[in-house]
Amino acid sequence: MNGSLVISLFTLLALASSFASAYDPSPLQDFCVALNDTKLGVFVNGEFCKDPKLAKAEDFFYHVMPGNTSNPLGSKVTPVAVKEIPGLNTLGISLARVDFAPYGLNPPHTHPRGTELLTVIEGTLLVGFVASNQNDNRLFTKVLNKGDVFVFPNGQIHFQLNVGHGNAVAIAGLSSQNPGVITIANALFKSNPLISPKVLTKAFQVDKNIIAYLQKQSWYNNN
Repeated sequence: MNGSLVISLFTLLALASSFASAYDPSPLQDFCVALNDTKLGVFVNGEFCKDPKLAKAEDFFYHVMPGNTSNPLGSKVTPVAVKEIPGLNTLGISLARVDFAPYGLNPPHTHPRGTELLTVIEGTLLVGFVASNQNDNRLFTKVLNKGDVFVFPNGQIHFQLNVGHGNAVAIAGLSSQNPGVITIANALFKSNPLISPKVLTKAFQVDKNIIAYLQKQSWYNNN
C-alpha cells in the first residue's frame, strides 16, 4: 500500500468521524444535566452542565399531560426533550406525546436532527413519509392501530392523520435530545420575513394570487 493511498484512507476515516460527531455524541460520563447558569456550568453539546454531585432525581423526571387539541389542526404535540428533562443532555434521545381530536392532523413536517419511531397508544392513524428526490419522492404510508409502530427516517417529510371517530394518542421516540421540527406549510408561507412571491409562484407553478392567499392564512403551530 503506497503512501498516498494510506493518506487517503486516513482522510476518509477523519471525515467519517467528523460526520458522525455531527449527531448527538455518545456521553463520556454517566450524565451531564443541563443547567441555565453560565457561571456554575461547563458548556457541553449545546448546554451548560451542572456539577454531577448536585444532580437530583427531578433532573431526570417529567410528567406529560394530555395535549389540548382544540385548535385548527385538531392535534397537539407535547415534546419531552432536553428543555423538559435537563438530564437528557448528551444522551441522544427524546420523545413527544401527540394527541389527536377526531380527524385531527399532525401536518407534514420534518425533524432535521432525528429519526422518529412512532407508537400508537390509542385510536387509528394514517401515517406516511415522502422519500427524497434521489428515491423519486416515493410515498410510504400505512394505517396504524393501537400497538402498531412506524419509523420516519431522519429528515424525511412525514405526517399523521387521525382517521378514527374518536380521539387518538401516539408516542414518538426520537434519536436526538433536540431533534427540531420544521412544519412545511409554516416554513413556506409564514416565514419571517416572507419568502418572495416570485420564488413561490415559480416553484409551485401557480398564480401569484394563490400565493398571496396562502401567505395571509394563520398557519397554526401545534408544537
